[in-house]
Amino acid sequence: MKLSQFIYDLPKELIAKYPAENRDESRLMVVHRDSGKIEHKIFKDVIDYFEEDDLFVFNNTRVFPAMLRGIKEKTGAKIEVFLLRELNRKQRLWDVLVSPARKIRIGNKLYFGDSETLVAEVIDNTTSRGRTLRFLFDGDHDEFKQALTELGETPLPSFVGRKAEPSDEERYQTIFAEHEGAVAAPTAGLHFSKILLKRFEIKGINTAPITLHVGLGNFRNINVEDLTKHKMDNEQIHVSEETAKLVNETKSKKKKVCAVGTTVVRTLESTATVTGILKPYKGWTNKFIFPPHDFIIPDAMITNFHLPKSIPLMSASAFGGYKQTMKAYQVAIKEGYKFGTYGDAMLIL
Repeated sequence: MKLSQFIYDLPKELIAKYPAENRDESRLMVVHRDSGKIEHKIFKDVIDYFEEDDLFVFNNTRVFPAMLRGIKEKTGAKIEVFLLRELNRKQRLWDVLVSPARKIRIGNKLYFGDSETLVAEVIDNTTSRGRTLRFLFDGDHDEFKQALTELGETPLPSFVGRKAEPSDEERYQTIFAEHEGAVAAPTAGLHFSKILLKRFEIKGINTAPITLHVGLGNFRNINVEDLTKHKMDNEQIHVSEETAKLVNETKSKKKKVCAVGTTVVRTLESTATVTGILKPYKGWTNKFIFPPHDFIIPDAMITNFHLPKSIPLMSASAFGGYKQTMKAYQVAIKEGYKFGTYGDAMLIL
């Protein structure tokens, strides 16, 4: 498929700046692939479409406060540093994005915190905005990570259109966030509440975790018209033996496996065999899912409404069918659904 096929007109006012007051009370569009039927519900109604022994698979990654604001040595110019990943724990080397990039060069020192408690030196250029930083810190690794946590801000995507606020520390995490390592939230999971999960338990609907540490690759602009030529960034994933066993048992019983989000879909499809068995795995994936794609594991999917030309939109379209998904998006715009990270949800059956 072509990049231009994923362009649509999205009114700016439909991009959500804040989440619904209660996690499970965002709106839910239900799309039936077999009939094309579209229903309009509240998210907590999702339970009505599943039965005992069906399985929901969540991403239990935890977002760390990856946005640092500081100043450049000598000039005192304000700079922003977005932490992408730790390259070397012992040497405190990090792969980052910087802004404004043109002012930050190799050899510069960057200072963070009111008392300049954290200092970093730029030691390499990686991309136009990418740099490698060496943090200069006297404490041990736990103390260093604590300093990053205290100084860092919740890394809301730029399209949200505002700076992070204290409430985002909680609302930009899923309730099942456990393993820190993501720089963006697996947004489909943000709609689940503890009360809803308890209702799942009472009804006999099972849940299982996978881990995919979401990177900025999901938000990068695709610069090629032919999608087969786009290369995804590598992201760390983990499928445990317990999760693989539960998924395989669910499939063998002909019950539904629902993937909560495009990150879960990518993880399941990255570790499934051609015979339909999910394998335990710990490593990396750069799988790029776009239409057409023959899915092996998930029977249903929950996803947010994604921005034009975005990678999550392409993955959702692969599962829902390109024409049907784009039609559903036009309905969502007409009906005033909210889009983006804090937006409403879609259940594809």
